[in-house]
This record gives sequence, C-alpha cells and structure tokens, in this order.
Amino acid sequence: MANGKKNNLSADSLRREASKAGKKQKLKVKFKTSWKNLFLYGFLALFAAFLFLSVTQPMEQTRTVPLSQVISDVKAGKIKEITVVDNKLTVKKDKETVQTFKEPGSNVYQLFKDAGVSLDKTNVAVKDETGVNSWINILTSILPIVLMVAFFYFIFRQARGAQESIFSFGQSRAKLFSKDTPRIRFSDVAGVDEAKQELTEIVDFLKNPGKYKAMGARTPKGVLMVGPSGTGKTLLARATAGEANVPFFSMAGSEFMEMLVGVGASRVRDLFNTAKKNQPAIIFIDEVDAIGRQRGVGFMGGHDEREQTLNQILVEMDGFSPTEQLVVIAATNRPDVLDPALVRPGRFDRRVMLDMPDVEGRRAILSIHARGKPFVKNVNWEKVAKRTVGFSGADLENMLNEAAILAARLNKKAIDMKDLEEAATKVKLGPEKRRLQSEEDREMTAYHEAGHALVSWQMPHMDPLHRISIVSRGLSLGHTMMEPTEHVHETKTRLLEQISVMLGGRAAEKLIFNEMTTGASDDIAKATEVARTMVVEFGMSALGPINLNGEKKRFFGEQSNISEEMAAKIDEQVQKITDVAYKQAIAILKKLRKKLDLLAGELLKKETIEGEEFLKLVGPKRTINVALVPARF
Repeated sequence: MANGKKNNLSADSLRREASKAGKKQKLKVKFKTSWKNLFLYGFLALFAAFLFLSVTQPMEQTRTVPLSQVISDVKAGKIKEITVVDNKLTVKKDKETVQTFKEPGSNVYQLFKDAGVSLDKTNVAVKDETGVNSWINILTSILPIVLMVAFFYFIFRQARGAQESIFSFGQSRAKLFSKDTPRIRFSDVAGVDEAKQELTEIVDFLKNPGKYKAMGARTPKGVLMVGPSGTGKTLLARATAGEANVPFFSMAGSEFMEMLVGVGASRVRDLFNTAKKNQPAIIFIDEVDAIGRQRGVGFMGGHDEREQTLNQILVEMDGFSPTEQLVVIAATNRPDVLDPALVRPGRFDRRVMLDMPDVEGRRAILSIHARGKPFVKNVNWEKVAKRTVGFSGADLENMLNEAAILAARLNKKAIDMKDLEEAATKVKLGPEKRRLQSEEDREMTAYHEAGHALVSWQMPHMDPLHRISIVSRGLSLGHTMMEPTEHVHETKTRLLEQISVMLGGRAAEKLIFNEMTTGASDDIAKATEVARTMVVEFGMSALGPINLNGEKKRFFGEQSNISEEMAAKIDEQVQKITDVAYKQAIAILKKLRKKLDLLAGELLKKETIEGEEFLKLVGPKRTINVALVPARF
C-alpha cells in the first residue's frame, strides 16, 4: 500500500508540475506575442496618423489672393461666405473659391470694421481646430520616440531569449506518457507472445519489487528489443508501461544529437534524473543504433558527439543503485552495429527478439485492427492470415486501412473479401497502373508471366499459384503470385527451384521471341542475390560449408577479409547456379510450349487469371522429367 501511495503521489506531483510548466509556457508565449503585437500596432498607428494628416490637410488647389482684394470684393457684394480656420480665410465667390491669410492673433470682424466694410450681407463662419492640431502635433512628435524605445526593448528581449535557449539545449525532450494518458495493454498487442512473456516479468518487477528483493534478485536495468521494422517494438514498450501503470518517457535516439558538443550527454543526464524522480518508471529509447554504434569506428576522434552521448548512457545505466526501480527499454533493427559495452549484462540484461508473425499471430493481429470496421459475415480470416505470409503488424494494419478506403470509395456498407484481396496486393506490389502499351509489349509481358507460372507449376517444392496478371503495378508490368506457406528452413533444392522460377520469364522471352527484354531485370537481380547468398552464407556450393560473407564491407574504409582469388571463385559458383537454373527453365518451357501459348493467349484476353482458372487451363500440378543439368556447385 505504501509503495502504491508513493506511486500515486509521484504521478500526481508530476502532473501538477507539468500543468504549471504548461501554464508558464503559455504565459510566456502570450507575453512575447504581445510585445510583437505592440510593435506592430505602434507602427500601424503612426502610419494611420500620417494618413489622417494627409486626409485632413488636402492639397491646396485654390488660388491665393491679397487680403485687400477680399475686402474690396466684400465691399462690392461679390462674396457670399467666408470660412475662418486659424489664420486662413477661405472665400467663396460666385464662380470660384479663393483663399487669403490674416495676421496671427487679429480678429476678422475687427479687421473688416477698421476697413469700413460691413459683413451684414456676408456669412462668416469661424472654426476652431486648435485642439485637433495639438493632438496631431503631440502624436507625430512623441510616437516615433515610443516606437524606437519599444523596438530596442524588443531586440534586447529577443537576444536574451536566444541566450537562454542556448542553455535549454541540454534539457531532455522526452515525451511523457503518465497514468492519465490512455493506456495500451498487452491485449492490444498480438503476434509476439514470447516477447510479451519476457516483458510480463518486467511489469511484475515494477509492481512487486519486494518479492524479488526477498530472493536477492535485482531489477533488470535494460531490455533490448530487436526485430524488423513494423513488428511492434514501440507498441510493446508502451504496453509494458501501461500494464505496470508507471510513467513512460519516450525518446528517439536521434533526438539526443545536436550540433553543439556535449548537448547529447546533457540530455541523457536530464532524462535519467527526471525519470529517477518519478520512479518506478520506464525510459524508452527508439532506434538506439543512432547513438549506440560501436565506438572508434569512422574518422571522428574521441570527442565525437555521438560517442560522448553513448558514454553518458553507459555511465547512467551502470550507475543505477540496486534500489532504483527504473527500466530502460531500447529498440533497434540493427543489433549488429551496437557497441559491446552497451549490450553486455548489467546494462541491457535482456534481449527480446521480435520476428514476423506466423499465421496464428497474423490472425490475432487482424482481429485487433479489425475493431471498429464493418465487415461482411462471410470473411474468411483464416484465408486472409494464410494469404499474408511475410506481412508485419504494420503491414496488416495498413492492409485493413486500404481495404476500408477502397470499400468507402465504392460506396459499400461493409468490407468484403475482394477489398481485402485488393488491399493485400496493393500493400505488397503497389496500386494498379493502366499504362499505354503496344500489342507487342502486352504479348511479351503475357509470355513472360506465363513462363514464371509454368515453371513454378512443374517444380515439386514450390507453393501453389495464386494469381497471374499482366496489369501493371508499381514498377512491374505484370506479376505472378504464389500462395506462400510457412517455412522455417529453406533447402538447397527449394532455393534452386526458386531461381528457376525467377528466370522463367527470361526463358519464355528467349524461347518465343528469340529476344531479351529489360522486363526481366528485377528477376535477374533477385535470382543473383539468392544464388550469392547460397554461396557466401549458406555454404551450398562446391566451396564447402564456409561463411564467406566477409566480402561485404560493414564500414567505410574497412578492408575485406576475402582474397581476390576467393572472390573470383564465389562469382564462378554464382554463375554456375544461375546457368543451371536458367537451362532448366528453358527445358521445361520447351516441353510445355502448347500450354505456354494457351496461357499467354488467355492472359491477353482476361489480363488476370486466378489460381483456380490456371489449374483448369493446364491441369493439376505434375512434374515432368526434366533433371537439372549436371554441375558441381
């Protein structure tokens, strides 16, 4: 109970501090904005004042005459109205308006009386604008000074703010997910059951530390989650914090880095100090390889900013006292580049592996992401799960979203299997593209895809055919898709069959048109990659069970540990494998020339042929007697 009360108090205090900081930040932003507005409004006021002056004092277009002439005209009865403004007299005659000026301080009535002229027949209007002119004079004289003072104050304030921001570089920018944030639970994560089991113990450590202290066990300091992109590493870390109901500090590895030396290490210290004040807590560092790479690699010396940041993380994690309830969870998809000091026991005590989900995992992931989406009743989720071999959790979520978008575009009320099938194909190959092709191009594409399909049909270990299409998707002009099955191990025979299927399109082009096209470039690249992997990694060649992957340089400037003679032998073995597979594809298509023409013709008519239609055209799967060309590899 005491520990739970402490957790609540720390979380509440953390929330109050965050609320106060947010209010201060809002006030600060408003204050800065008000000074900017003050400067702007002052400038506008000055502009309006000058505009007002220009309006109230129009350009003088009236003729100026002597005062004696005006007196003579009044005496002759030629003037109907005189307007007096200060020392200026505006005189209206029958056909024109003129102006004249009197001496300052003199009275206009006394002036005409002294001249012996009566104003009984003339309308005299006296206007007093001394107050308005006084305010205008004050405004035009004082406002520039006020604006100048405000301008320099604004400049000095901005300079002081920039100086303060330099010292704020070292503060942590981690995002805080407190217990009031909508929590993610382990029930919201699927397809990674083994990883969830590992992290369940971490949750129990944070909830019940006394049980483990009684046995002399200490809390694991770090958990390193390793897996391909999209497998749910970040989601699983948030679910761990949600299950433990503790503060969760999330930060990406790249956010520690700045152009100023020492900023990354300062942010690490600030992050760990903040987390220690709110323990039990979890620190999550995403893409830790951005700062956790091996030290001493590259051209930078010991003062490299990245290495200083890594050194600070090593110190903070090794400096934990046994009583601290703080767990660091890091995620990466490149564990091979991490520094050995970072992944040793005592820092990251556990390594949790996340793989692509199997069929059961995909089914569970689909059930989670299908929430809130309307589906028809006859959706075969088992078939969808088997159809999406190789899809990560992120791919499955994207597939269901694309299916929902497609159904909405077609004004459907529910998502059906056609939408799911199209969405899966779109995620894997890209959207359909109706490119303008000549009949010759369409025919070449049809024979190319038919070659892939028939070679696959003859291979005993290849997966069943799912679809053949000459509709362009992404960068390809057509595609031949299989119904993939789960394979833990890949055999040499199956890999050779895969290479033959990949080269089946080029073999069909050579057989039918006695020509080669650029459409097989991607197939050739993939076939060469599989063949090279068989030689240098799997040891499936005449070179024996030797790992020759050292021919690939991991770092710039690193020398290869493979001699030129061995590299030449590797290239020879790769060439032998691809030659044998290509000749086998040619032999199969020669035996099945009639079926090749029939299948290509149907593709030109329908553009897309499903697996069931394919079997009706060519018959059930069987293997003709076409042995591999003898070769030692």
